[in-house]
Order: sequence, then C-alpha cells, then structure tokens
Amino acid sequence: MSFIGDKVRLTSRKLWQIGEAVIFRHTIFSLPIAASAILLETGGHPPLKKVILILIAAAAGRNAANALNRVIDADIDRKNPRTANRHLPKGLLSKKALLLFSLIMILILIVAAAMLNPLCVLLLPLAGILIGGYSYSKRFTWLCHYWLGAACAIAPMGAFIGLSGHFAFRYFVLAAAHTLWVAGFDIIYAQLDIEFDLSEDLYSIPSCFGYGISRVFAALSHLGTLLAWFLIPLFWHVSAWYYAFVGLATALLIAEHIVALGNSERHIKIASYSINEIVPILILAGTAVGVYIK
Repeated sequence: MSFIGDKVRLTSRKLWQIGEAVIFRHTIFSLPIAASAILLETGGHPPLKKVILILIAAAAGRNAANALNRVIDADIDRKNPRTANRHLPKGLLSKKALLLFSLIMILILIVAAAMLNPLCVLLLPLAGILIGGYSYSKRFTWLCHYWLGAACAIAPMGAFIGLSGHFAFRYFVLAAAHTLWVAGFDIIYAQLDIEFDLSEDLYSIPSCFGYGISRVFAALSHLGTLLAWFLIPLFWHVSAWYYAFVGLATALLIAEHIVALGNSERHIKIASYSINEIVPILILAGTAVGVYIK
C-alpha cells in the first residue's frame, strides 16, 4: 500500500509540474471565447454533447501546443535569464514527459474532432501547422505574434465548425477579434526580451522595430479587436447588454496599455497576462447576457 501511495504521490506531483510548465490556467485565454462562439451560433441553446466535445478539444489543443512550445524552445529558454527557471531548463521535467503529455492531448483532440464532424477532422492538419509552427515562427518572422493569435483563434473557429460542419463569413469576425487580441498582448509581453532576441537573432516586433513602434502595433491590434467585438451584433442576435461588457473589456485593454508604459517586468506581466485573464470572461459574460436577456 505504501508503494502504491508513493506512486500516486509521484504521479500527482509530475502532473502538477506539467500543469505549471504549460501554464494550464492560461487555457482561460481561449475557452471562454470558444464558449462565446457556442452561445452565439446556437442562440443560447447548444447541444450538450457538442459543448463538451468542443471544450475538450479546445483545452487539449491549447495544452498540446504549449507543451510542444516548451520542448521546442528548451534551449532558448535555458539561455534566457528570464526563462531559465522554467521546468525544462531546471531539470524538473524531461522533454519526454512533455512530449508524452502533448501526444495524449493531441489524441484527445483527434478523438473529439472525429466525434464532432468530418470537416473538423479534415482541418486538423491545418491546425497542426498553426499550433506546431508557432514555436518556430520567431526564428524567421516578426509576424510570430499574429501566428500565435491565429493558433489561439482555432478555439472559437473550431467551436463554430464543430457546431455547423461548415464555414461561414461571420465566423471570421470573432476569430479575427481573438487573433488580434492575443497578438496585441503578446507584442507587449515580447518587450521583455528585446535584448535577448537581438542577441540570439530571434524575431519579434519589439526586437525588430523597438519599443515605440511595438506599442503602436499592439494598440492597433487591440483597436482591431474592439472593432470586431462591436461588429458581433451585426452577425448574431444579441441585445444591447452585450455592449456594456464589451465596454468593460475595452476599459481593461486601455488600462493594459497604460500599465505597460511602466516598462518593468512586473508592469509588463500585469499588462499582458493578469489583465487579459479577465478580458475573455467579460466577453463570455457579455455574450451570455446578450443572448439570454433581450
């Protein structure tokens, strides 16, 4: 019994470390937007089975991507003083453990997609290119932030296609909002690594264009996000209550850019991560209120 107990504790600790390594809580960046897509497309009456499958697929895809990112970037993270304390550089986890975790997540994603509809399965290779390619994109293009945004936008787009089994123009409105939102705060976050990226020949908007221009890129990206959010009621039936929550999300995005002006690691992390953990919850709440309260 003691042996079994030790095994259970060891496995639990390993799973906890994997959760920390892939920053599992950041699944919140995409899941609420996928849920918003479900509510919009079904008018607030989604089929439970599809809801479960879509959310499982979105969570599995996101965590597979982050685990792969940690493995692919292990050598870069080891050199960067800011990331040298991550689990792989410190030897707390092995690449094998993260690759196995990523494989399990990918298998879950494939099964969930297969249970939704054939188009979801056919689009898996494209999702794989977006997810797997992001980690390499910083090695050859400063558009890596938008690549990340597009990879994250698989969540709402996948939710739409999982429900309907086809493409529609309106789906790209919410997907574009998500892409530009993620790209905007990732540009802000990349300001922490300007000197390191320059020394390692890595590409990012801050390292290629400097602080000032990168702030413009981030601000314009978030202006695009706001425009797309405000266009949502033109494509789906939501009440004016929706705009009240979009207004709150707008205030947070403005606050994000103001906080980022502090330039310290603490200010940048608050701006790019802490504030943005609240934004998708507001969008989901606004969508729910807009759909259910007329």
